[in-house]
Amino acid sequence: MLQGLAAAGIVLLCVCAVYVALAARVVKQYERGVVFRLGRVMKDARQPGFTMIVPFVDRMRKVNLQIVTLPVPAQEGISRDNVTVRVDAVVYFKVVDPVDAIVRVEDYRFAVSQMAQTSLRSIIGKSDLDDLLSNREKLNQGLELMIDSPAVGWGVHVDRVEIKDVSLPETMKRSMARQAEAARDRRARVINADAEFQASKELAEAAQQMADTPSALQLRLLQTVVAVAAEKNSTLVLPFPVELLRFLERAQQTPQAGAAPSAQAAPPQVPSAQVPYAAASPTRTPADSGSDGQRAGGG
Repeated sequence: MLQGLAAAGIVLLCVCAVYVALAARVVKQYERGVVFRLGRVMKDARQPGFTMIVPFVDRMRKVNLQIVTLPVPAQEGISRDNVTVRVDAVVYFKVVDPVDAIVRVEDYRFAVSQMAQTSLRSIIGKSDLDDLLSNREKLNQGLELMIDSPAVGWGVHVDRVEIKDVSLPETMKRSMARQAEAARDRRARVINADAEFQASKELAEAAQQMADTPSALQLRLLQTVVAVAAEKNSTLVLPFPVELLRFLERAQQTPQAGAAPSAQAAPPQVPSAQVPYAAASPTRTPADSGSDGQRAGGG
């Protein structure tokens, strides 16, 4: 009898061990357990840690609550300004209600992926090329709202959506490069013209100051000589002082001014050779004129 009780105890222990082995479950910290009892979902999900279910009656599915990084395949579409582009993105989402994620949708990962692709195509068709290239933050927010709206009913929350890359045709890339080059060239010309205008104003003011004070020009020439002498070149340029040129000009004008009044006071004498009539006729006296008259009367 004791042997029978011992055998029954051993059998009972084996049955308990098998039951525990079939019923014991361990839920990790980042997971939740959704239990179906005879096909009917239990309202409360199992929390992390050790838990027990009824073997052959309950069935538990674990749901990961971590943030999932889902890459969206590149979608090709035509933007609002009729440019063919190819855009890819990435979606960050997580499960907030494990029961809805299991019951309301067959595969929440596949559903979020398809919704992301559809929303991305819709965003491409509603946006201009400039918005896709430079205003991505606004497009990311719009794309996140479009994906998150239906995902709320699936027990999924879209945390963030990012557009990764925008691929353009080669012809469009070359056109944009030419446009950017032309814009930079125009900006460089405007800056150069503005610099020339400011430099001309400063030079005009400097010239006015040097005209008022000639010694400033001489000092500037000396500074130029010092600057040239500092360079280690084989050729030395010595500028001719402007003051010396002015001194020579004044010295040349002084003799001309002294000679002009003397020429006006005593005009030059004409040589006798230049007056032939005066040289041919001799000078007559009063006696000669009287004798000429008597001759005329007597005759």
